[in-house]
Amino acid sequence: MNKNKQTLSRRKLITTGATGLAATALATTAVAAPAVLTQKQIKWRIQTHWSPGSPEYETIYQEFARWITEGTDGEIQVEALQPGTVAPTGEVLGALRRGLLDAAFIFPGYWIGRIPVAGHLNGNLATWNNHEEMQFFFYEMGALEVIREAYAQYGLYQAGPISFAGITVYSKKPIESAEDFKGFKIRSTGTPGRVFEKMGATPVFIPGGELYQALQTGVVDGAHWGSVSTGWGMNLQEVTDYIVQPDFLSHSNGEFIVGMDQWNRLSADHKRVIDMAVRAMSAKASAYFRHQDFLRMEEFTGKMGKNISMVGDDVIEQLRHHSMAVVDEYSEQDPKYSGRVGAMLHEFMRLTGKA
Repeated sequence: MNKNKQTLSRRKLITTGATGLAATALATTAVAAPAVLTQKQIKWRIQTHWSPGSPEYETIYQEFARWITEGTDGEIQVEALQPGTVAPTGEVLGALRRGLLDAAFIFPGYWIGRIPVAGHLNGNLATWNNHEEMQFFFYEMGALEVIREAYAQYGLYQAGPISFAGITVYSKKPIESAEDFKGFKIRSTGTPGRVFEKMGATPVFIPGGELYQALQTGVVDGAHWGSVSTGWGMNLQEVTDYIVQPDFLSHSNGEFIVGMDQWNRLSADHKRVIDMAVRAMSAKASAYFRHQDFLRMEEFTGKMGKNISMVGDDVIEQLRHHSMAVVDEYSEQDPKYSGRVGAMLHEFMRLTGKA
């Protein structure tokens, strides 16, 4: 074994804490579990929506699974499954409740129809500007605790948000002013789609597998599929001429959710390891995606000879106004959970000088 490699052990995680975890985990590579385990081994099957072969599948998803195994000294053995292995992505919540899956590394936007407050976990356009703001909203202001209550109603433990970096629009035409949104056909989902509609655009839902052709044939004028780099992984750069900047949200989040029965069987140490691993992976994923975003934009403008379309501050202000209006609509529809988190978001906006 390479002596320079560090073992991500449970003892190290528990004694180091969340801040130390981020530093330790980022320096960690896969290692064998100790020969003697202190508890009976637990085997987990988890599933994602990311496709094998995409850089984030290995760098983020499979790495996160390894962190849990290493961080528990091999006491939780995590098998990271491909999308659709146990259940289609849209049916993952049911698979977790029935115990067919133990956990999922996935996208909360899929559940907004059933768990409206999941939209807050996903993120609201033009709200937080950086990873620290996103984290203090959920962890310090208490938004995550309310969201956990909502997920618990479905027999799930919400371990927390994991940053998938920003929301970037790829476009066939420049977007620089509010007027450019009028009649703009955009592939969008969830709360962003409702915001774009208020801006005068026409949101269209298109499955990922049909998105390339939809842009190529003009069914839509633009689309967002996560950040610059995740959109690049869908080859959106080949059928568009502009990347719109700045991102309309700095951090759109994924999530790690666990079946409540599985969660309740864990020891306090195991739970702490998982909670800290979620926070550490969010920091790592944020940095990874942002670095890739800049590399891809450089390639887009340099090698491909295409353009970055910059929107003005006035556009961001209008997006923010409409975004908070959508937040209020969800608060009215779901006062028990979305209403409480929506009130926290209004306070967040006041604290950070955005309202």
